[in-house]
Amino acid sequence: MGFVKSRIGLTVLQWALGVVVLIEALLFVMPSAAHEFTRTHMPGFVRLILGWGEIAGCILMLIPRTSVRGAWLLVAVFIMAILIHLLHGAYGIGNLVIYAAAAFAVAWGK
Repeated sequence: MGFVKSRIGLTVLQWALGVVVLIEALLFVMPSAAHEFTRTHMPGFVRLILGWGEIAGCILMLIPRTSVRGAWLLVAVFIMAILIHLLHGAYGIGNLVIYAAAAFAVAWGK
């Protein structure tokens, strides 16, 4: 019974992470988000790489046959985002750490 509960828990985490991050990533790549991103003083292509990487990872993670690959892609994108934030002195990375941990749990558990 514990195995079944674990699988259900991972599936709920997978879908919650996938849907939430997909929505946030879609908003992040929209042209309206470009103005806010300019405050980071980073090139605009960084926003697009991170955003489209998250979108690809979420889509892959929500497809059962590719869920593990999608979760690992999200782990990589979140780690890259964490490093970019830290290198630019932006230390409010709590959400990214939680997202990376959730993606890791899905990748490792599936």
